[in-house]
Amino acid sequence: MHPVEVFRLRPDSVDLSVRLTPKAAMDRLEGIEISADGRSHLKARVRAVPENGAANQALERLVAKALGVPRSAVSVAAGGTARLKMLRVLGDPAALARGIEALSSA
Repeated sequence: MHPVEVFRLRPDSVDLSVRLTPKAAMDRLEGIEISADGRSHLKARVRAVPENGAANQALERLVAKALGVPRSAVSVAAGGTARLKMLRVLGDPAALARGIEALSSA
């Protein structure tokens, strides 16, 4: 994982750790959060409900838009029914890392 453990570079993608809160007032990314066990993740909120994958799809759209990649480049790789998820974002790892770091500091 990256030093702040939010993402891991892969040869053709980046794995991004996210904590998702569904049924929020608005869709937004809220920067880095550190959980009680010391792990870091990007905090995200979406308006969608966690039924039939709607919240996961909303998260994928939100992250794709924020990183400037196609929606099809973002998928939930692990944690489909959990709050803590691992997203896989396909693309140039260095460019994606810069985008994630910019989101993290916002």
